[in-house]
Amino acid sequence: MVYGLGMKTTPDLYARIYARFDAPVSRYDCGRMCAPHNGGEPVCCSTAHAVPIVDKAEYRLVRERSDLWRRYKPDDAAGRKMVDELHHSCVAVECKGARQCERDNRSLACRAFPFFPYFERGAERFIGLAYYWDFEDRCWVISNFGIVDRTFVREFVDAFETMFAESKDERQEMIDHSATMRRVFSRRGAIIPLIGRDGGYFAVEPRTHRVRPARLEEFPRFGPYRESPPVTAVAD
Repeated sequence: MVYGLGMKTTPDLYARIYARFDAPVSRYDCGRMCAPHNGGEPVCCSTAHAVPIVDKAEYRLVRERSDLWRRYKPDDAAGRKMVDELHHSCVAVECKGARQCERDNRSLACRAFPFFPYFERGAERFIGLAYYWDFEDRCWVISNFGIVDRTFVREFVDAFETMFAESKDERQEMIDHSATMRRVFSRRGAIIPLIGRDGGYFAVEPRTHRVRPARLEEFPRFGPYRESPPVTAVAD
């Protein structure tokens, strides 16, 4: 997901967002949980699974701060096609990898993964955190909502409210992505699990799109994580 698409963003906006949003998704090292199932690399840190696409203003910021990031150089036809079709305000990037991560210089997409701001149907209110469903079978966090730290949720909400205050386009992008998720999950006949922006868990019903309180036990688990018991509390 590209943050800042279609608006006149500045490096300063991203610097302010980075300052507000530094909390890890969990006190667990989730990369260690997923790496054994993803070729030894965390799914969110390898272009074999996902190529980060960032706004050019954000790219200018991270390049000023560090040499962690560089432009992505595709090595196959699918990658070249993806790069060729990018919006003119965006750039495909890659970092040095999980072992050389610089937490202060992570992109917004890295900080938020695997979540995006979910907007309620009709009312168009940002009500919680939904996940990028393409990563269900690979991301350990998606199968273990119980480990998501409340500080992460608060900072996630604050960061995106900062973005939305300056970008109607970005807000609309998230509204549209929420609608796409509803269509996908309606076809599945499955609930959309949410983490509420003020705490608690919710489910979006697949047919009516009604948002209701939910229990962790209702949320499905995916891929290799079906076989292990869910984690529902952070480690000491």
